[in-house]
This record gives sequence, C-alpha cells and structure tokens, in this order.
Amino acid sequence: MVVTTMGVPDETGADPRGPADPCGDPFLRARFAIPTLPATYLRRGRLLGHLDEAPGRPLTVVGGAAGAGKTLLVADWAAAHPGRVAWLTAQMAGKGRGTFWAYLLQALRLAGVTLSDEVGLPAEAGRVDDALLTRLAAELSAREAPVTAVIDEYDRVTDPEIADQLEFVLRHAGPGVRLVLVTRTEPLLPLHRYRAAGAVTEIRNDELAFTPGEAADLLALHGLRLPADEVTALVTRTRGWAAGLRLCALAAQGTQDPRTYLKEFEADRTTIGDFLLAEVLKRQRAETQDLLLRISVLDRFCPALADTLTGRADAELILTGLHRENAFVEDLGHSWFRLHPLFRDILRAHLRARHPGLETELHRRAAGWLRHAGPLGETLEHAAAAGDWEAAADALVGDLALGELLTGPRAESLAELFSAMGPEPRTPATDLVRAALALSRGDLDRGLPPLERAARALTAERTGEPAARLGCTLLHTLAARLTGSPARAESAARQAAELRRELPAQLLDQHPEPTALLRTHLGATRLWAGRYAEARAALTAVADTGRTAPTAQALALLALLDHLEGRPGRAERRALAALSGADRPGPAVPPGAGLATLVLAAVAADRDEPDRAEAFLAAPADVRGDPVTEAERAIVTGRVRLARGDTEGALEAADRMARTEETSPWAEAHTALVAAGAHLAEGRPELAVKLLTEPPGEEPLCLVGAARAELAAGHPANAAELLDRIPPHHGLGPLVTVPAALARAQWYGVEGDLAARRGLVAQALREARRERLRRPFREAGPWLPPLLATMPLRALAEGWLLPGAAHPDGTGRVAEPPPVVEELSGRERDVLVRLAEMMSTEEIAADLYVSVNTVKTHLKSAYRKLSVNRRHDAVRRARELGLL
Repeated sequence: MVVTTMGVPDETGADPRGPADPCGDPFLRARFAIPTLPATYLRRGRLLGHLDEAPGRPLTVVGGAAGAGKTLLVADWAAAHPGRVAWLTAQMAGKGRGTFWAYLLQALRLAGVTLSDEVGLPAEAGRVDDALLTRLAAELSAREAPVTAVIDEYDRVTDPEIADQLEFVLRHAGPGVRLVLVTRTEPLLPLHRYRAAGAVTEIRNDELAFTPGEAADLLALHGLRLPADEVTALVTRTRGWAAGLRLCALAAQGTQDPRTYLKEFEADRTTIGDFLLAEVLKRQRAETQDLLLRISVLDRFCPALADTLTGRADAELILTGLHRENAFVEDLGHSWFRLHPLFRDILRAHLRARHPGLETELHRRAAGWLRHAGPLGETLEHAAAAGDWEAAADALVGDLALGELLTGPRAESLAELFSAMGPEPRTPATDLVRAALALSRGDLDRGLPPLERAARALTAERTGEPAARLGCTLLHTLAARLTGSPARAESAARQAAELRRELPAQLLDQHPEPTALLRTHLGATRLWAGRYAEARAALTAVADTGRTAPTAQALALLALLDHLEGRPGRAERRALAALSGADRPGPAVPPGAGLATLVLAAVAADRDEPDRAEAFLAAPADVRGDPVTEAERAIVTGRVRLARGDTEGALEAADRMARTEETSPWAEAHTALVAAGAHLAEGRPELAVKLLTEPPGEEPLCLVGAARAELAAGHPANAAELLDRIPPHHGLGPLVTVPAALARAQWYGVEGDLAARRGLVAQALREARRERLRRPFREAGPWLPPLLATMPLRALAEGWLLPGAAHPDGTGRVAEPPPVVEELSGRERDVLVRLAEMMSTEEIAADLYVSVNTVKTHLKSAYRKLSVNRRHDAVRRARELGLL
C-alpha cells in the first residue's frame, strides 16, 4: 500500500500542508530545515574548504562531540552551497526503517529532487521494500545534477539495517548523490571501504576544535578582546571545544571583569556544566555514569585502572564505546584515555555532591594500582590526594627517586607536594622525606633528627629495603657536606657503594640522581678538605655524564677547583657551562648556579673589573647552607671591597666564614689573604705576616702574600725565605705564578738586581696577558708603575694592562681576546693540536681515522667557541688560552 499525498503540490512538488509518514502522521517540517546561524557564529574558512574540496566523493562524515560545532558548520556550508541540498535531522530514526526512509524521501522532494511515482513511499513504519530502494538509486543515478543529502544527528541511526540500506542506495546512485553525515559517533557504514577507495571526506573532533586565532575572532564577535597568551590558555582548557568557548564568551559578557572570569571560571558552576550533564552524562546508562564519575579523579586512565576504581570488569568496553561516541573521552593511544578537562571538572564536582567521601578512597585505590603499574609522579599525586603519606613516601624512596626531591626539574613540585605532610606517620620512608626536604634547604636543625631516626629504624630492622638504606646514606653525605665533615662523607660513600650492589642495575640506570648526588656531595667535602685531586676525580665522574641534574653542581665545583689551582680562564669556562646546564626547568636558582656565579665574580676581580664582579655578587644565589659556597662568597666579597679601598668592609666580609666541623685549608688561606690585604693597606705589615704564616701554613698564595708583607715591613731576608718555600712544580696556574714572580721581582729590586727584576716582570706580563690578570699588578705596590712605563715592558703591557695604549707596531689598541664560552670537546682539541702542526684537513682526517667532513665539523665548532674565523687565528687563540 502506498500512502498518497493530499492537497495541491507547490512549485517544489511538496504539499504545503505536508504529506503523511507511514503511520499517517504529518511530517514535521522542522526536521527538514537547515539550522539558522546565530549572530555571533564564526565562519571558519579552513573547514568550509574541506567540505568544498571533495565534491566528487560520495561520502562526507563530520563527526565530533556534542557542541563541537559540526551541525552549524555544515549548515553554513549548505546555505552557501550552489547545488541542491536536502537536509534531514534524523530524530525519527528510532521509529522504524519505513519512517526513516519516508522522511529522507520527503527531504529530497523538498530540495527539488523530482522522483517518479514508481519510487513511492514506505507503507509500514518498520520496514521498507527493497524494490523502493532500487528504484530510488536508479533515479538518482540518472540525474544530471547531483543532489547533496545531509543527515544531521546520524548517531541516532542505531539500526544496522538502515545503515546497510543507505549504503546500498549511495553505492548504486553513483555520482547522482553526495551523502553528508553529521554525527557524534562512528557511523554505521563500512567506512574502511570508502577510505581505501579515497571516496570519503572526514572532519573529526581535532579539526573541529578552534585554533587560538579562531577563538580570538569568536571572542571578538562577543565584544571580548584578550591578549594572545590568555586566548591560548582558554583554548588549552577547553581543548578548542566550540560550545565551551561560546558559553564562556556569553557568560563573560555579563561580568564586570571578563578577562578574570575567563581565566578562573569553574566549569561546574556555569552553563557549560548544565550542557555537559544534560547532553553527555545523563544520556548514559547507570553503569557508564558510575564509571565516568569515578575516573574523573584521574588525569588519564586505562581500562585496568578504571576497573580498579569501579570494582567491575567492563571498563574497556565502556571506554571504547564512549570514545567512539565522541562522549568527551579522548584516546591517547596504547589503551590510555583521558577526559576532556571541562567534563572532568564537572564530573568531579558531581562526584563530591553525589558520593561524599568517595573521592579520597578512589585516590587511594588509584595510588595502589599505579604503584605497581604506572608512573611514579601519578602515584605520588594520588597518594597525596588520599592523604596516604606513608604510601607516597614509600613510593618515592622505594623507586630510588629521593634524589629527585633534592635536585632536577621535579624538585620544586615534589617539595610542594610533600610540604602538606604533617608530623605523622613516622616511618623510615616518611622520615627520609622530611629529612630531604629540610636538608635541601640547608636546615640542619630540622633535617638531622628525622634522618637519625630513620637510620636507627633501618639499622634495627636489618631487613630495610636497599633503596631506603641508599637514600639514607645519600642524605648522610649531604649532611656531611653541609656540616663540613669529609670523614663522614667518605664513610657514607663507602656504605653507598656496598648498597648499590644490592639494587637492580635497571633501577640504578633509571634513577642516576642518587649516585650522581653522592659523588657531587663527596667531591664537595673533598674540596672543602683541600684534597683537590680526589675532589676532581669524583666531580669529573658526574660532569662527564652530562645527563643528570647534579651536572651543573659538579661543573660549578670544578670551576672553583680550577680557580683555586690558579687557572681563571678555565674556571670561567666551566662556570659558564654550569650556568648553561642549570638553565632548565626547575628551581628559580638551581643548585650550582650560585657557586658558578661567584666563580665568575672571582675571575672578574682577578681581571680588576670590580663593577662586573659586584654585578655577579648581586645575582640571586641559592647558598642552601653549603660551606663551600658561603666561604667563596665571603672571600670574593672581601676581595672586591678591598679593590674598592674599603678595608673595613673587607675585614667584615672575611669574618663571615661558615662554622663547620672541620676547617677548610683553602678557605682559611684565602680569608687570611683578604684580611692581610686590608691590614697591609692600612700600614700594618707585621699583622699581615702573622695572619698569613700561622694558620694557613704552606699555601703558595699565602707565602706570596707574606713575602710582600715582609718586604713592606723592611725584612727582605724573610721575604726571600718565604718565596723559596713555594714549590717549583708545574701544577701552579698564573693566579699563583704571576703574583709570585712580581713578589720576587720586588725582592730583586730591593737587592739591586734590576735586570732580574725586569726579567721577572716581563715573565709575569706574558703569563698574565693570556688570562687578562690585572689585579696582581694593581696590588704589587708603587714600585711597579714606573717600571711598566719603560721599554720593552711597556710593549708587553700595552693594550690590556695600560688603558688607551697603542700596540707597538702602531696598529692601535690590542683588543682583549674574548673568553671561550663553551669548553672544547676532546676531539676538537685533537683537531687543534694537529692544526698547530700544520697538518691539512685530509691529513688530520687520516690521522684520526675520521672523515674529512667530520674534521670540518669539529673545526667549525672550535672556531665558534674560540671566536675566530681562520686556522691561524684558532691556533693563536688556543695558545693564548693555554689550550695547546
């Protein structure tokens, strides 16, 4: 039976009163109306272009979440489309196959598609004749001008038979019809066949998401103009979700401070919350709603984790279904998912209202599951959210990650997380965390009691986890560094070496921080004790890895070692490398940065650049109770004040030495040098001699300073005896050899040997020029300036020591060689050595068993680091810096 239309058809062939569907009910004309665009709708050309790009493709799928903007996008395109568009909103799809096809046929007729009487109409709501579909496909295939059929809300089509019938008509109608499906879910069609044939255009959630530029334009349509960074933050929070952005804009219009609202709005208290609850959550089954509420406490989740929270075993099926339905569940790959951030916020608020107290238990369950199968960071976050500090501390210590609390990019976030932990519980792990938090700030009073308590408990148990015991030795090494106790540091390091054998090699490789920190703290205590060679060995082992957070600390300590051994150029390069390594995400002033800056200040003082030195001293420095850094700050501050003529300030700075268990020989010696310099400037040479000969002992610089004081006091014989005690070996750098040469030159002058004096001054000038050391000449005394004014000494001093002087060849002032910002690699040094031997690029390549291109790469890098452009200049510059 065919249902005929009543009334007089209009010019489109449609009855103005509307024909009837198979049940005899009139068609609802709203189902065929292209939606009207709102006044604030933003036309998005990039998406309209996608719809226009493939007119020859029979199928287009626009799929996305509720409110993604898919319907309005297609409506915008359809309204401007030059061809005929039949629009159907498929809300009647659940009333049967016959009803669906009756509505689709009516949509085609309303769009001006003339269908013969042979096509007919379905006679029953629940079925449609195959013959009708065959005749429809045949008539559509015969059309000269194709028709576009848009089916909105296609996700309501859940009957596979309707999908099969639709695919039959689409396949046999050929170019006569183009089908556009607007859907929240993956459509019931064999998309894989259309994809393989290149016959489908797809616009999905990711493409529908607003870009920051589009979001800015949308906000502007609502009268809102935000800075680019604030727009980007809003897009990140909403994931570019069209409905979210529009609802935010509408809500912000009614506030006094729209910018603040858009930064701080709470999704659950806005119309966004109402939208998502009505359009997404309440449309789900009870089991799905329960799962969504429970997983809202997670930032990301997999089916097994979700099952742990629900106590069921259906998460995988539900999650894949939600993702397929675009129900704000995003697939991250490898069976991991996450909720849209706004949806997650709303679900969390709903969870608290519907199930008070459940959130804490869910966090506890999540932490338990993640402890064995997930990332440590997420385990800690959930354990902390549950208030289960024992579990959080056990995870941190057990994963050998206690070192991350002391250094590295996560140090601040971990410290903030554990700062909420109270005095309970008291377990070895929680006490180790408390000790680490305090010692990382240099707070020995708060750090030592929990550390000793943990040590006693782990010793009493005899079965303590090796990771916990290694963490305990790490903190003991740090405590030894802070208290200036090298013996304790050595003891803890020996224990750590034994414990490392009990731990899996894979775990140690995954967490290199404890080992690197142990070596760094050990190197610092050895440096404090003046055991330079042993300190260098420990610190170099850390610096050479280049992949751990303590690398910057190790480089800074090595820079100080270089300076103490008298090599300011090398010290400067290492300090700059330490600062470069510290320039990573983490604390505002990373460990090591403060000491590296102080070394740069010391080098500036050596070069008689007090303004630059003071600028380095004024830079933020995180001392953290480290006696090495505190001592260096006191010494450099005293030297700069002495250079300014502030003898009282220099003495005050020298008196600020850290109180430690053991005295540092170099710290004591350099402090005495500052104080002696102040006394010598004030005309008290005897006191200067006493300061430099009693406690410091045989430090070469102290012997030099004491000799200068003896000469000032009129005791040249004593000065000669002191200078003769300086060891003649070649391990001393120019910071020692230059002042020593000047002191001996002064003695020769007193003795009347002017030739020897001139020769020693010339030697000092040659050594100092390479490092631009000016301060030793400024401090030498009034006898030196007249001598420097004579030839040939003046030629050696011109251009760097004597301001404004001309080069002896008349070419003008000699520019000071720029410092090397980066340390040369070992291979770059190998290439430079052979370059100095006049070897060609090919000869160097053959000698090093590398390609010519590799040699050229090393040369280019070395040129950049040496600030030169030619081979000859590179060799000359390397020699000036003592690199060859």
